[in-house]
Amino acid sequence: MNRFILFITILIIVLPIMGGSPVNKTFPYEYKVKSLDNGLKVIMIPMQSNGIVAYYSVVRTGSRDEWEPGHTGFAHFFEHMMFRGTKRYPGRVYDSLVTSMGADANAYTTDDYTCYHLSIAKEDLEQVMNLESDRFQNLFYEEREFQTESGAVYGEYRKSKTSPYFLLEEKMCETAFDKHTYKHTTMGFEKDIAAMPSMYEYSRSFFERYYRPENVVIVIVGDFDPDASFNLVKKYYGNWKKGYVTPQIESEPEQKGERIADVKYPGKTLPILAVSYKGAAYNPNDVTAISAILLGDLAFGSNSELNKKLYIKEQKVQFVEPSISLNRDPTLWSIYSMVKSEKDIDYIKSEIYNTVAKFQATLVDAKELEKQKKHMKYSFLMELDAPDKVAGRLARIVALTGGIDAVDSYFATVDKITPKDIQDAAKKYFVPEKRTVLTLTGSK
Repeated sequence: MNRFILFITILIIVLPIMGGSPVNKTFPYEYKVKSLDNGLKVIMIPMQSNGIVAYYSVVRTGSRDEWEPGHTGFAHFFEHMMFRGTKRYPGRVYDSLVTSMGADANAYTTDDYTCYHLSIAKEDLEQVMNLESDRFQNLFYEEREFQTESGAVYGEYRKSKTSPYFLLEEKMCETAFDKHTYKHTTMGFEKDIAAMPSMYEYSRSFFERYYRPENVVIVIVGDFDPDASFNLVKKYYGNWKKGYVTPQIESEPEQKGERIADVKYPGKTLPILAVSYKGAAYNPNDVTAISAILLGDLAFGSNSELNKKLYIKEQKVQFVEPSISLNRDPTLWSIYSMVKSEKDIDYIKSEIYNTVAKFQATLVDAKELEKQKKHMKYSFLMELDAPDKVAGRLARIVALTGGIDAVDSYFATVDKITPKDIQDAAKKYFVPEKRTVLTLTGSK
């Protein structure tokens, strides 16, 4: 979409918000949502895009759903395995057809979902549905191929371990969680990944339980005809059989005391400090939880007083930044900092704690809060100028809620947040008994 047209759209939608008028709609495009009898949902968002279409298949299964002991890593594994193809379109044929379209096909896995996406020309939409519906319904691989790919996944894990950030995340998950499946990273526990080549039959079971129409949402964005496209969805996905089995995920007990751990990185790196708190599951109508997202940016973002002090004035850190994530279940809300000298770790830690205490004790400036709320909306809206960006920004919301109505609900909640709500969030979530602190240092 032309960025000028998008900017005008934003002015029409956002300016009333800035003026204080009640506005319920933030998402700038009209869309249609339809479902097949088998439960497959399709979200269609037409927009001006010069013949380009984004096609996203959001599987609402991620590493969170790996609840069976000894079987972590399979959500990420299937991100790889899906490109092995089917009897009708083996992997090399699938790749060749996608390449011949000049398309870009890729995928990624997260804690809460797996996403397969293509950016295509609109005339190739039917062929893409043909290919995608086939592999989602008829994925085929023999045990030898399974073992080869699972070996490759283990190689990817070992490569990831060379990153200090990966080691930090892995240790943080293990330390902060006792029962919930967020205890392991998206890649899974190493012992499970190493044993994966012997789990061929289990892999088929995983696919049959989770890659079902009730658990998948297709998002189509760009230059296409919604009614004609939905008819194609019925043609290619209509015979997909139901069969989703809900994972038996154990709830995490309430954390009642601070947890501390150290990580030794077997290489050179500056120290990294992570201070995490148990947060809440995503709910776009939860004022206190949404306030925590704003709190993260106000207290620890690039324009925060703490960042100005530690990064610009004192130059003691490479960065300090928040990570207040949106997740299906209660997760970790974190503050990260790369510290220039080990001797300053305790000082940086105390500055983070003092900043939290300040927001608990005093109300944030109302003008600063309004500025941050406007920035949040503009940042979201200004990234919606191309089909792939629109679908990409919506994928997690689709995975968490099953639709995109939550976008408008979320920003309606943001509009209502007051300085007192920010203070309440600080008092509720950012408390020592819900805190896990990790320090990573490198070899001398």
